[in-house]
Amino acid sequence: MIYYKKLKPIQAITFDLDDTLYENTSVIVNAEHSLYEFMHNQFPATKHVSKDFWRVQQKTHILANPLLKNDMGELRRLSLESGFMVIGLSGKELITATTMCFEHFYFQRSNFTLPNNIHSLLKTLSDSLPLIAITNGNVDLQQIGLKRYFEACFQASTELPMKPHKAMFDAAQAHLNIPHENILHVGDNLPKDIYGALRAGYQTAWYAEDRSMNIRNEKASILPHVQLSKLSQLLELI
Repeated sequence: MIYYKKLKPIQAITFDLDDTLYENTSVIVNAEHSLYEFMHNQFPATKHVSKDFWRVQQKTHILANPLLKNDMGELRRLSLESGFMVIGLSGKELITATTMCFEHFYFQRSNFTLPNNIHSLLKTLSDSLPLIAITNGNVDLQQIGLKRYFEACFQASTELPMKPHKAMFDAAQAHLNIPHENILHVGDNLPKDIYGALRAGYQTAWYAEDRSMNIRNEKASILPHVQLSKLSQLLELI
């Protein structure tokens, strides 16, 4: 553990999820691969379009409504819908295809389990102080077995823009009714998690599950309050 700034008493902890509590890139890659297989089997017309076709749908929707970049779920749903329309689906068939593929992806997106040490850590922490999840993603906390440890989960949306915007941090602080400076945010991304939390007046702990933690290799010039070498060091802080 490396201390960069003096910590004040910690009365609550907010957690980023993706790449902080678990490695997320392979989860998304596997979910998208599963989605394409599902589409090809259920809707054979999709075999004749490439992955780039679906990426173009996303880009088109973001150009039409830039706020959609903050809501990955709605962006994917709209992209599926417009893509199926281009392929030639309409009416009930369009609704069915969009719904089936949307639900398939989001089941697969959360179709993984976490090791026992993560459960044990979150259980111990949640017995001592409130925990809140703050994520730019949309993993299903219930499906991955973590919902029981968190008082609330704030997910990025058009109403609550993605980190580093302050919106989700402010919403979490209002929910907790604890001074910003007594909340510790734990996250892997320096520009989004650490910078965003610092802007909101939080204390910060940097931890990345998906890569080696050499701060000189990070694309940011800010420092957290503390750098963890393992998540269990949070127990030393409280």
